[in-house]
Amino acid sequence: MKPLNGLFEKELKVANLGLETFYDDLKNQSVEVVHVDWRPTAGGNEKMLSLLGKLKGKK
Repeated sequence: MKPLNGLFEKELKVANLGLETFYDDLKNQSVEVVHVDWRPTAGGNEKMLSLLGKLKGKK
């Protein structure tokens, strides 16, 4: 098994979810990175999630 430091000898490839500024910082450092514009359903609002869940169950 390679020591943890072996990870730092490899080219970094990143999938970034959400924070676009993190993506921008990595891109500016020539890191291979893709950005996924992900946001929680209903903005993470529990009440809205519950209501959406009820609508999803109806046909």
